[in-house]
Amino acid sequence: MIKNPMTTLVYLEKDDCYLMLHRVTKKNDVNKDKWIGVGGHFEEGESPEECAARETKEETGLTPANLDFRGIVTFTQEGYGTEYMCLFTCTDFTGEMKTCDEGVLEWVAKDKLGELNLWEGDYIFLDLLEKDEPFFSLKLTYKKDKLDRAVLNGRLIK
Repeated sequence: MIKNPMTTLVYLEKDDCYLMLHRVTKKNDVNKDKWIGVGGHFEEGESPEECAARETKEETGLTPANLDFRGIVTFTQEGYGTEYMCLFTCTDFTGEMKTCDEGVLEWVAKDKLGELNLWEGDYIFLDLLEKDEPFFSLKLTYKKDKLDRAVLNGRLIK
């Protein structure tokens, strides 16, 4: 069965930090050694909010109380295909953080994100989140692991 090309990515926020996942555990992981938010693929019948809440709970043990749908990010990469990611932030959540089986969870100060091994395009949407941009559509095209093109709301920016 082919994985659903629809995914979610959630950035939980606390004390000017994002909860980041250092993907160091899974084998054959397109995100191996990268730092990302939490999230994953939609299951049959899920809405973006349902998927984001389920994935956040599964990966962190935390239950989001307010998911803010911030944008759609379309990723294309040679040999990987296309992924349509629903991007969320969340400032209110409950529960106790648990160990994640996909990597190491760590609260990272927003002003330290540039020191992490992120996908190049992640810097673009993290900057949009920081600037509190209204809902956006971002298309990121990669050749191997290098960002080749970035199109924001239909306009080429890289």
